[in-house]
Amino acid sequence: MPKGSNTPVPTASLRVELGWRTGPGVPDADASALLLVEGRVRSDDDLVFYNQTEHPSRAVRHEGKRVEAGRATDTLLVDLARVEPSVTSVIVAASADGGAFGEVPDLRVEVRDAARGEVVARFDDPGATVETAFVLGEFYRRQGAWKFRAVGQGYRAGLAGLATDYGISVDDPGQTPPAAPPVGNTPAPAAPPPPTPSPESPAPRPAKVTLTKAAPSVSLTKQGGSAGALRVNLNWRSREETSASGWARRLARAASARDLDLDLCALYELTDGRKGVVQALGNAFGDLGRPPYIRLDGDDRTGAVTTGENLTVSLDHRQRFRRILVFVTIYEGARSFADLRATVTLRPEHGAPVDFSLDECTVPSTVCALALITNTGQDLVVRREARYLVPDRGVSPQRAVDRAYGWGMNWTPGRK
Repeated sequence: MPKGSNTPVPTASLRVELGWRTGPGVPDADASALLLVEGRVRSDDDLVFYNQTEHPSRAVRHEGKRVEAGRATDTLLVDLARVEPSVTSVIVAASADGGAFGEVPDLRVEVRDAARGEVVARFDDPGATVETAFVLGEFYRRQGAWKFRAVGQGYRAGLAGLATDYGISVDDPGQTPPAAPPVGNTPAPAAPPPPTPSPESPAPRPAKVTLTKAAPSVSLTKQGGSAGALRVNLNWRSREETSASGWARRLARAASARDLDLDLCALYELTDGRKGVVQALGNAFGDLGRPPYIRLDGDDRTGAVTTGENLTVSLDHRQRFRRILVFVTIYEGARSFADLRATVTLRPEHGAPVDFSLDECTVPSTVCALALITNTGQDLVVRREARYLVPDRGVSPQRAVDRAYGWGMNWTPGRK
């Protein structure tokens, strides 16, 4: 698509992929989305990015980043059928870290049919030079249907400047960055008029369930969440960040966590006796359509995706599971979990989300067992573990978890 052109969107369920070629000295890039009403956000919740991964309406979700064969891809999942009637447009944006977009080769955004994988729109090379943030494209309503426009609007103040320009309040005490003027002569496209509100809107999610030491487990079956996709997310922050607040904290986290690499993993045991691990090491990312029916969505190798990592479990195959242990290891960037604060969230496709916080780590631990999912035959139960382990000298974190939970697997060295 040339800059400024538009095209109809043939389906509501879409994957928006920000892609570029990696290499020495190439800045990292992050995809984001803003849901707008007449060109402005309604609240901070209307920005979806690596540090706030899902919109309350579930219309937009930040899936994560992958690096394969010299190319990086950061992905947003967009479900236009869930976009609230008052929202007139969904902006697709990107921010650069460690340089400007003029140093990012082969930059492009592709819109794909999420079910078929077919490209329905593509915008290459927005003409970047000194910009550190870009509005690449826009989904907007026109006469009851959705279209996608190639925008190519640049900003010099990164994600903070772009967010401020659309109405996000960056509440950094003592210093609030001004809105950065767009780079170039092309004005931001005017938002189309809002459509007539639809009588249908997404059903609200049930109230979340918070697990504690006193109440450490919950039945997904009784909560109505034992089918569909179960997404598991680990979100962390450093101890110093707890004293900050609002968007100043969220935007600052990107810089403080660039060198921290935590790996979300899962041990599984199937009812036929097969056992294994899903993890980034050895590229054992798993598969949702065949055993183990678990998929690690991506590996944050640079620390850029500071919401942690996500994995998905297909509960449609729950009868094939005996047990799943979700755990996290420190790959690099920290000696232990002592200086980190983390929250685990399990989001079933149906039923209430389940979350819990990890206890403060008081031992030199590099691996933490997070949650154990057990199939009792009649029930699917999630149990909060929050158990820090200290591997013996010469023992890998994975082997330490295996020993603690009696998985009985043989381990060989792995690498990313």
